[in-house]
This record gives sequence, C-alpha cells and structure tokens, in this order.
Amino acid sequence: MAARSPVFLGIDTGGTYTDAVLWSEKGGILAKAKSLTTRYDLAKGISGAVDAVLAQSSIAPSAIKLASMSTTLATNALVEGQGGRVALVMIGFSDAEMSRDGLKVALGSDPVIFCPGGHDVHGNPASLDLSALDAALPELSQAVSAFAVCAYFATRNPAHEIAACERIRSIAHLPVTASHELTSKLGGPRRALTTLLNARLIAMIDRLVEATEGFMAARGIAAPLMVVRGDGALVSAAFARHRPIETILSGPAASLVGARHLTALDNAVVSDIGGTTTDVAVLDNGRPRLDPEGATVGGFRTMVEAVAMRTFGLGGDSEVSLEEGALAPRILLGPRRLVPLALAGRLHPDAIRRELERQSLAANPGRMDGRFAVKTGVPDRLATGLNPAEKRLYDSLGDVPLPIDRALASNAQMATLNRLVARGLVHLCGFTPSDAAHVLGKQNNWNAEAAQLGAALFARRRDGRGQHIAGSGEEISLRVLSAVTRASAETILETAFAEDGFDGASTVAHDIVQRSLNGKAGIARLNVSLDRPVVGLGASAGLHYSALASFVGNECIVPSDADVANALGAVVGQVRVQVQAHVSQPSEGIFRLTAGDHLTDFTDEDAAMSAADRFVRETAARRAVTAGAAAVEVEVENDVRTSMIEGRRMFIEAEIIATASGRPRLAS
Repeated sequence: MAARSPVFLGIDTGGTYTDAVLWSEKGGILAKAKSLTTRYDLAKGISGAVDAVLAQSSIAPSAIKLASMSTTLATNALVEGQGGRVALVMIGFSDAEMSRDGLKVALGSDPVIFCPGGHDVHGNPASLDLSALDAALPELSQAVSAFAVCAYFATRNPAHEIAACERIRSIAHLPVTASHELTSKLGGPRRALTTLLNARLIAMIDRLVEATEGFMAARGIAAPLMVVRGDGALVSAAFARHRPIETILSGPAASLVGARHLTALDNAVVSDIGGTTTDVAVLDNGRPRLDPEGATVGGFRTMVEAVAMRTFGLGGDSEVSLEEGALAPRILLGPRRLVPLALAGRLHPDAIRRELERQSLAANPGRMDGRFAVKTGVPDRLATGLNPAEKRLYDSLGDVPLPIDRALASNAQMATLNRLVARGLVHLCGFTPSDAAHVLGKQNNWNAEAAQLGAALFARRRDGRGQHIAGSGEEISLRVLSAVTRASAETILETAFAEDGFDGASTVAHDIVQRSLNGKAGIARLNVSLDRPVVGLGASAGLHYSALASFVGNECIVPSDADVANALGAVVGQVRVQVQAHVSQPSEGIFRLTAGDHLTDFTDEDAAMSAADRFVRETAARRAVTAGAAAVEVEVENDVRTSMIEGRRMFIEAEIIATASGRPRLAS
C-alpha cells in the first residue's frame, strides 16, 4: 500500500521524547516510535526514533519523499527562561521604553546598546549614530551568542536596522536578527521583544536542523526537510533557521493538526501534555483558532502569528515542590522541568542510587534531598559571559549528576546554580510526576527503584506542624498524580474562559469555580462544563486525563495514536507564507509604498495600490517557493482606510496582505 503512495516521515522533538512516524495518504500511519531526546546531541534522539520506524516498516530510506518536523524545544526554552546570551541594539529608543511589554524582564542581565536614529511613521530618517555599537562590539563579540537589532519605525523604513546588522556581521561574525525581518506590525518594544527572543533561539534551532539534516544524509534520506511553524503551516528548514521565533508553538500547532486528523472532530478543546508543558487550544469548525494579537509563551506576548494556544508549565517532568509556610502545604507543580529521578537512574544507576540511599539514611530530611545537577552537554561556545562564581560552579559539574547538597557550599550558591539552569547549561534532576507514575506501576520505561527512593525522600519532608507530609512514597505519589489531573482541568478551563472573553486565570481561581471543581455540596448546586469534548494528546494523556471528564463536564477522548499526534501533524500540513505592504500619505498628493526594505513614492493612489498588489503577490509566491512549496496559490486582501471631509474622500492608509500556500515539494 505504501509503495503506491508517497511515504512521509514526521518527527517531533520534545523536551523528553523524540517521536517519529511514517505515513502515507493511502496507508495512514505505517509505523511509529519514540526515543529519548538527547539535548547534548539531538541526532541521537532523532536517529533512535527514525531507525525504529524504518525497522518496523521495512521501508527503504530512499522511499521517503518528504520529511517534516515539529518541536517544543523553543517553546520549552521560553517557558523555562532559557536560551543563548544576546546583545540587544535599540536604535532611536530610550531606556524608559524598555519597561513596556515585558522587554526589560525578557532581557534580564543580557546587554543592551542604545543608538540615536530610527524613522518617523512615514519612513523619514533621523540622524543615525552607531558609535556606541562600534565601541561595544569588540567585547560583545566574545560575550554573546547572537545580536538582536530593533530600530524606531523600522517597519516603515528598515535602513538603520540594515546598517547596524551589516556593521555587526562585519566585526562580530555572529547571527543577527533585525525586527523588520520578523514582523511588519507597529509597536517598537514588543517588536524588540520578539526580535530578542528570536536571536536567543537561533543556536537551539540551528542545532536541531543540523542534527536532523546530518542524520538524514547518513541514512540516505534524500528528501526535503520541512518545519512546522506556530500557525500550523510548513516552511523549509533553511527558512526556519533564520526565523526560529516562528517555531515557538510548532509542536502545539502540529498537535492540533494531528488531533483533527485522528478524531475528525470539528469542534473540540485540544490539550497536549508533554514532559515540560501542557498546551491547550480550541478547534472551531475544523480549524484552529489563531491569536490575532500574537503568540504568548512564557508570559511574553510576541508578534508571532500562531495558533491561539495557551502554554502552561505543567507536564510529566514538572518540578514537584511544596507550598511555603503552610501548616498543610499544597503540592505545587512546575513550571520548571526537572530530569526525573527515574530517568537519571536509568542513565546513571549506580551514582543516583548511592546518593539517594545516603540521604535516606540521614536522621533528618535535608532541604536538597533528591536533587542533582548535571551539565546539559551543550557546546562550550554557548557558555560565554559567565561571571567568576558561575564559571567555578559550572566547571565543578560534569556529565554524571552530582547531588546538590555536595555541589553547593552554601544556600547562597543556589541562585548561581539557577542562573546556569536558566542559560540552558545545567539540568536539575528531582522528583516529578513521571517518578510518581513509576512508583505506582503506571509507568515502567525507566528506573523504578530511583523513583521509589526519591518519593520516600519527598514524603519525609515536614509540614508547618513539623510532621511528615506523607506516610510513604506511594501515598505522596498518589497525591502528585491527582494534583496533575486537577491542574490539567484548571488549565483547560482557564483556556475556555479566556476564549470566552474572561480573565481565565482569575476566573478559574474564583471561589465559585473552585467549589465546583472540589465537588462540594451546598444549597446552590454548582458545576462547570465545556460545550465540546476534550481531545487529550501526549504519551501520558491516558494516565493524567482518565479522571478529567468529571472536572470539565464533558467527555475526554484520547485517540489511539495520541502519543505521536505532533509527529503526524507535521506531515499533513501545507506551506503558507504571508507578505504585507503598507501605503501611507506622508503629504498631500504623495502615496508612499513600504514593504520590507522596499520604499517607493507615487503621485497617484491607484498606481501605488497596483504596485503594492504586484509586489506582495510576487514576493509571497517567491517566498513560498523558498519555504518549500510546490504549486503555489496566492490570495490578496486589501484594507483601505479613508475618511470623508466635506463630502470629499480622503485616503489615510492601506494594508495589502498576500497569502501564498501550497503542498510541500516532494523528492523526485
């Protein structure tokens, strides 16, 4: 059957697992497999999953005509506050504008350089002075992994961004992202935020694409490689390498496409639980809702058009902790991902067991019991810019997890360790819901003994009255899994309330909703229910969502191939590219066309609009082909804003948007 229909390879690289599927239009899913994601060498996880599906199906690598991948690595990095160190260049902005749209929070301790310059709303330039950038470049070239450049009104005229980028490339020889390359929307600080995050993710997506292409070449898979964007569209891997920010909701978008394909449901709430995050979105009439304001990930609102997805730091590998200062502390989950003890115990059985047993024999529980630190294995060049304390601690760690109570000389060093974790240089290992599942025999793919020792250590922690929080590892594990189901219900309801126009988080936290979820009886009967079913995706969806229906008041469907929905969604989509042009009237009788780095003045409105239409059509078609499309169809929408003054029509401005789409090219 596969021989009569082209075979596609879908890959999804998640925080914990890499999934692979072989699929054809006539045969459906021909094979599927999982392998652990190896962050220090992504090719190992990819090869493990792909080699397994090739062996299952007995299909020759040369028979694969298209490879496509989705990933949650970028999403996870933003949720966890990770990424490379970036220098931000702000042209024409003041320091006061850094406090808008979360830009200063996102920048953190990374350097920022302010330069005079920029343009006005019509694209007219101010005086550009790059002397501050010139002075900083020699030192920054050795201290950062990439640059982000944002100039005032660069979407109307990008000349100053282009000049700064050329200066940086000629001296620093490092990746540079300019804001006008990512979006044509106004709003400088949020545009700068989007550009900063893009630059921060470049090294990560580069490594992923390089690993995938290297593996494909080694196996003789001579097929085009595509990547899923956050809006569900496919683009070529080369296209994605320059715009990694567009992949921040790649995995979740692919999961929606996969959910629709697996269930044939037109209306549903789709909840995808992975190792690090839970991603929730809504299917309406067979299509995912898009977020018109731009994707929000890790608390940051970007300018990336993407599925209206809400991403929560809740997954099988979420950090399990206790509420501080409470007499009967609640179990808290996430948002940080830990390497589960069961997984660490599988990879390093002797080292993990020895240290957990040592801590178990202590008379009193320690604050750092069951916690380890280990290098992630990223290239040394990504460890630039560490201060002396960070470098000493980083150099003291290795490839084998080291217990934190021995790695740190004092509690004050915990802040230093957390900074290394935030940079993506160090992983923390500890007790997670995945460990709880191993303790209770609901998961058995890793080291159950390490999970049992970790659960027993966690159960020894004391509450506000000085009592152990649980009588056994089994008891605390049951409570942890129940907490995951309850938290999952709250994330789904928060998304539903937000889609209905409420403040989702505060609505779910309201006493009335909480009383309904708790099932407390009263004179007033309270219940909350969704108007559509929930589709649960992810390898652990069957475990964590088995009791979900009672919380959300509707059925929860977990498809048979829910564990590889993302990888499936990666191969059934289309290439789609948008190009936008803007026509303004800087002075009466002058119609200025701005599109990317293209700026032209006309004396006639119709001529300007015709030129804009021609430009966006040709550019969109060309970019769609570059992005990997075969036959391309182009649609154009015009939004012309005018006013009537004394009975006379006055042109204000116009937006012209071309959308080019088509199925991806297949290998000949």
